[in-house]
Amino acid sequence: MTDTPSPEKLVADLVDLLNVQPDAVLDTRFTGKAQKNGFGRMFGGQVIAQALQAAQATVTDEKQAHSMHAYFLRGGKEGPPTQYKVATDFEGRSFANRRVVAIQTGDDGEEKPILNLTASFQRPEDGMSHDEAPMPDVPGPDGLRPDMEQRREFADKAGIEGPVRDLMLRPRPIEMRTSDKLHWMNNAPRPPHAHSWFRAAATLPSIDEQPGLHRAVIAYASDYTLLGTSALPHGLSWMRNELVGASLDHAIWFHRPARADEWLLYATDAPWSGSGRGFNRGRIFNQSGELIASVAQEGMMRRRKGK
Repeated sequence: MTDTPSPEKLVADLVDLLNVQPDAVLDTRFTGKAQKNGFGRMFGGQVIAQALQAAQATVTDEKQAHSMHAYFLRGGKEGPPTQYKVATDFEGRSFANRRVVAIQTGDDGEEKPILNLTASFQRPEDGMSHDEAPMPDVPGPDGLRPDMEQRREFADKAGIEGPVRDLMLRPRPIEMRTSDKLHWMNNAPRPPHAHSWFRAAATLPSIDEQPGLHRAVIAYASDYTLLGTSALPHGLSWMRNELVGASLDHAIWFHRPARADEWLLYATDAPWSGSGRGFNRGRIFNQSGELIASVAQEGMMRRRKGK
């Protein structure tokens, strides 16, 4: 049996995964590594974070990403590297815009786009300020059990084996603690609201030195739990093989800097589902109760037919 990597090793691997490599010739092309020991479909948060890192690498005049909008075109595969092509669509004094296409080579040898992402950047400035997003009153992370403990108990009790168990229990560089029942925890329909604390499982490089990395890790983690929120009213779960689903798009607005290795609360809700899709929203707060980012995602969500 393979030993479980330490939190420090998992986070070091995550940092290495998200640090895309520049092309030796073209300064607008980057390569993203594959997840170590990854299998199946590429995690959406990975391709989002790598695309954001590629965009950030082309902005050098102190501008910082304040929003990104991405569309998933095809499911990426774990194993092969991913190429990121960056275009400069706008470069102003205060704002800049980058467009990124993530590409993988298919089984037929043809390059195929798997994601389009547009990111907007702004030079930091003072301005009128208000914050009307109160932090939900939920238990803090210290009194909650790690999600991985609950996942292991659930997998044992439900008799989950094979690739689904491997995926469910794969060690993660993001530690999560949930104060609600997520879609895989039971089959009782419940309101589409969930609250989970998350942070990198070990210390990241200083946010003063690498602010873009902390934004990329938050983008990576923002794909956890989000789509599952729209499944809650239906009492169905991907883990129980009751649903077929995939992310269609993903948007993030970064409101203020935040360390991704300190506890952040991810409050998600899903105001609508229908037509084979579910719409989900997320708000991310620091422990001081400040709103640091907002997220929105729509995903394909269909009841699986047959076994």
